[in-house]
Amino acid sequence: MARARVYKTIYFLLVSLLLTAAGCSTGEPSRSSGDDWKAHIRADHPRLFFNRDTWPQVKERALNREAELFGQIRARVDETAGEVLESGDYGTRAAEAAFVFLVTGDGRYLELAKSLLSTSLEYYHLCFAERRSVSWYSFSRINAWAAYDWLFSHLSGQERKELGASFLLAVKNVMPTGEWAGDREPFERENWSGPASGFYGTRSLAWYAGLAAYREGIDDSLAGEFLEDGYGQYTALLAHRGSAAGDDGGSASAALNYALAAYPWAEFNFFHTFQSATGRNIALDWPYMSLLPGYIFWNWLPGGLNFGTGDSYHRTNEIRLHSLNIHLTQILRFYGRDVPEIVPVTKWLLEKMPREQGSSFPLTRFLLTGTEDLPHAAALPPDLPWARHFENMGQVFFRSGSGPEDTYALFTAGGTLEQHRHFDNNNFVIYHKGFLALDTGTRPEPGMHLYNYYCRTVAHNCVLIKMPGERMPSYWGKAEGQSAPGEEAGPPPNDGGQCRTTGSRVAAFESGEHYAYVAGDATACYHPDKCRRALRQFVFIPPGYFIVFDRVSSTRPEYKKTWLLHTAAEPRLGQREFSAVQDGGRLFCRTLLPEEIELTKVGGPGRQFWNGGRNWPLPEDYRTPDTTRLLGQWRVELSPVRAQEEDFFLHLIQAGDSSLEKMVESWLVREDARVGVRFDTGRQECRVLFGTVGEAGGHITVTEAGRVVVDRDLAGRVAPQKGLTGKM
Repeated sequence: MARARVYKTIYFLLVSLLLTAAGCSTGEPSRSSGDDWKAHIRADHPRLFFNRDTWPQVKERALNREAELFGQIRARVDETAGEVLESGDYGTRAAEAAFVFLVTGDGRYLELAKSLLSTSLEYYHLCFAERRSVSWYSFSRINAWAAYDWLFSHLSGQERKELGASFLLAVKNVMPTGEWAGDREPFERENWSGPASGFYGTRSLAWYAGLAAYREGIDDSLAGEFLEDGYGQYTALLAHRGSAAGDDGGSASAALNYALAAYPWAEFNFFHTFQSATGRNIALDWPYMSLLPGYIFWNWLPGGLNFGTGDSYHRTNEIRLHSLNIHLTQILRFYGRDVPEIVPVTKWLLEKMPREQGSSFPLTRFLLTGTEDLPHAAALPPDLPWARHFENMGQVFFRSGSGPEDTYALFTAGGTLEQHRHFDNNNFVIYHKGFLALDTGTRPEPGMHLYNYYCRTVAHNCVLIKMPGERMPSYWGKAEGQSAPGEEAGPPPNDGGQCRTTGSRVAAFESGEHYAYVAGDATACYHPDKCRRALRQFVFIPPGYFIVFDRVSSTRPEYKKTWLLHTAAEPRLGQREFSAVQDGGRLFCRTLLPEEIELTKVGGPGRQFWNGGRNWPLPEDYRTPDTTRLLGQWRVELSPVRAQEEDFFLHLIQAGDSSLEKMVESWLVREDARVGVRFDTGRQECRVLFGTVGEAGGHITVTEAGRVVVDRDLAGRVAPQKGLTGKM
């Protein structure tokens, strides 16, 4: 018990430090601090996900609004009743059978649920005895605890004790924290990750075990330790994710296939069970989750696509919608009445995505009472800015609007999260009716492609600085990666890229009436022996113009600098200009600086993933072919002819429809210690200058119909934003 108290103290200290660092408030954290929350735990059962008071509404929803889903679950349970149970984990099916029993009162389902639960417990102990993992995920075992809790009042005293004691022991065996933890390494694919991760491994079981068995005379000491440990870990998780989201929104990772899939179950399951056990909506203490719809909106591209940042697969760049509808509906359940401003955009998103066809927690839909009668229609605010800076996520989103004809971009800089992030600071992605400047590669596991190309700077739209002999860092903690059959493992080649995934900073940001601007300083992400400065300034002028200015200083002039832009299709190169198409969009890019350049293209079959003098193909049996366009098939490399310590790269990029035949006229501008570009769109004349010394700076002038509408210096600071619209 002493160690459990120590862990509890550590968790609360972590919560305090994270909230202080983030400068955010949880609302009323004192109401759930200390031990007073335990005094409100119900003495009766059920207490996981619903209770005796809320059950009538849950049952009514199952029999009426969600009757079709209930029918599907009952049919699945009936099918299971006719099967001979083999050894395995039936936790989720046990919860379904228990729920059907509670709705129908049919004793056959009670007996089936007990059998499924007993068989699952035998399997959990067998896995431990054979030193193998039940699952990477704890979801089925959480459902098994729910089944036990829901059946509790219908079990004999002996059944309660036998099943409860067996289940507590099964959790104790695999729990890596607390004084119950043994001195062993995790089994293969046994997930011991903690609150700073997705938190869907064995550690998450403590809360459900403790809550279901609390003060039931089975093993009160162990149940009490689990309860405190679980509460402490979930509080630490909420503090960590709240710190990451800040007042902007976000999650524990900027990679959406994590942030919008399995990750949110941790919060929602804790919110549901804390409320069902104590009667209090603890979600209101953690308002950061109400900001998640805004973060999804800024990531959302037409057709349900996303930019593919971090550890994304890039096969289609579709947002994984499998669980997103139910996650958004749960946000309405916990926040819709207390934070009504989130309702319109949440409903706007829900209109664009189907319901889940299956779920790790298939009974959750029955808990979402009161979500249909929330006021406000689906709508977007009329005053959205051109750009939205998610400070802690390390992302700046740009968009000319929210429809299929608009232009969208993402710039990566700053941020606090390392989880699933690449060596891609100052990277940008551009979308207009297709992905015109891409994040490239994918993530075969195992496979050397993942470690030696996909995560590396060379796979992104960044700048390389090649220092001979540099040893590139590991990824996912593997110095040489894990090779697929037929591959030979080896250290990552020297791509000239970054050595840190975090450490960059946003030096300036603003979103004005006619343009948006960000400056990213990635100097600290390159090895200090080769880089003195890596500053990128990025200006967006709607509807589809980007000016990219890089000031790059190396420690030695012979360290070659290379500017990269990746495309899905083969680019057409001119002397100082190139273009490429993808789906219905076309990108033009013109180099204004350096004045003397080497412009080449790399790619095509057998060279798509070129790094270090060789290709890093996908494993032969990998489900995605090498020729999949969104993995990136080509890149343009641009380097200065003359070797010098400091170089300026100035590019004008135009994104438009595939019918766009040529790029706008433009002219290089030099003015004292500034360089820039002037171009005429036919509707506007734009002039953008950047400083060549000192901190990031510059000036922008925009003229429309002979009238100057913008004439000002670019921002020298980061303009604060919060919420969906960014308004302070």
